[in-house]
Amino acid sequence: MKNRQLLLLLGVTIASSIIVFSSCRKINDATTLGADLIPVVDNINTFDTSISVQTFNGLFDLLSDSQRLERSEEFFLGKINNDPLFGGTDARMFLELKPTVYKFAFARKDSLEIDSVVLVLNYVETYGDTLVPQTVNVYEIDQNPSQPFKSDSVYLIRKEHFSYSNLLGTRTFLPAVLNDSVFARKDTTKNQLRIKLDTSFGGRLLRYDSTSGTNGAYASDSAFKTKFKGFALRSMSSGNAVMGFDLGGAQTKLAIYYRYPKAGGLGRDTAVDYFRFTTLSAAANYVERNHTIGEISTVQGPTEDNLVYIQNTPGSFARIKMPDLLTIGNRLIHRAELIVEQVHDNNNTDTIFPAPEFLYLDAFDPTIILPKKQFRTIPYDLTFDGSDYNRGSFGSFPINTVDGSGNKIKVWKFNISRYVQHVLTGTSTLYDLRLSAPYSVREEYGTPPLVSDQTLVLFPNLNGIVKGRVRVGGGSHTTQRMRLRLIYSKI
Repeated sequence: MKNRQLLLLLGVTIASSIIVFSSCRKINDATTLGADLIPVVDNINTFDTSISVQTFNGLFDLLSDSQRLERSEEFFLGKINNDPLFGGTDARMFLELKPTVYKFAFARKDSLEIDSVVLVLNYVETYGDTLVPQTVNVYEIDQNPSQPFKSDSVYLIRKEHFSYSNLLGTRTFLPAVLNDSVFARKDTTKNQLRIKLDTSFGGRLLRYDSTSGTNGAYASDSAFKTKFKGFALRSMSSGNAVMGFDLGGAQTKLAIYYRYPKAGGLGRDTAVDYFRFTTLSAAANYVERNHTIGEISTVQGPTEDNLVYIQNTPGSFARIKMPDLLTIGNRLIHRAELIVEQVHDNNNTDTIFPAPEFLYLDAFDPTIILPKKQFRTIPYDLTFDGSDYNRGSFGSFPINTVDGSGNKIKVWKFNISRYVQHVLTGTSTLYDLRLSAPYSVREEYGTPPLVSDQTLVLFPNLNGIVKGRVRVGGGSHTTQRMRLRLIYSKI
């Protein structure tokens, strides 16, 4: 009998130890995540729970997403026609290439004959399938006085600002070849897109003469613009990628190859002159999304969604509601994190179309007076130092991990501990949140409801445009559920 009681006592002790160890391990995982925000676990006063959230998909439109691309940023060209999750993308580029000095004259002057003229773009990267052909057309921008193209203007990326009709050249190629070495006459390098243009266009450039006073095409920049306004480029094929280019890069140029008589009249030599993307050059990028196809087309509406679709500018966002947070009463919050998990695509398109570099979380504030956009930074947790915010500690960068089936996914954990604490103590409003992957954000920053310390701040270059999209679990997803995790103590 004594032995049986001893065995029973030993069994209870071992079981209790296992339970305590498991509990400690669970909370200690949170302690690692929360760093010094979480106290030493005592298994009695510190608790771990998850609060359900509600998620709703939304699309940015021109009124809510007036993004303008700086000339120094990466520009994109190409078509995505077969993204089964996010539909289609059509990116078009507009740019000026011109003489670097005025008055300009070709290196050789007399009896010039055009040999060839080639548009060269400094290639950076491809987002999408590099093995699907693209056919790119190059046009001359129309001389339309109502459509000025200015180097000191920054153009909306959701609007096509210029008309074009005169086709100058075309090329069909695989994006995969753009980082190959190029062996061209007087120009051997790599990372180029080269498109040969019509020689009649090159002949026009040769015939323009800088010697005819102030009216010559090469006498001044303003005179040259009256003769040639710039290039428009667009993909005309069923491609599946967009390609990024550096307009200010050394490889971006218009190469004009021409022949001239050799000394003594014995045959002809070939020379080349380059027009460049100068400080006087204008540029614009137009990006059109097609969200009428793909999975994203099925989730646009007022109902709650179990899958959320986040796409870089111009793209999509999610609205997040947390009504259950108000039901738990006041607590001492050690860590509050919104957990966002990628949902793997079984068609493996996530490797072709990778996730954004990072995501951004802000709050909808209906008290902000229109016409200002009614969004603000997350109070208390997002800090701004005058040039950037605390991206790392806030949680904008993803964590690489695997899901329950071993698929590689990304997880974001947004630290909103101080904000949640203020909500529970009644010193801050419970806002709806917005999850997105923007190019830039301009919104209110401060600690509401104190108006005196609020200011409008701009976070530039959060992500590039066009490239980056990710499907994540919504608040009702079965395996990658978006949720608010709380590590807290009772008061």
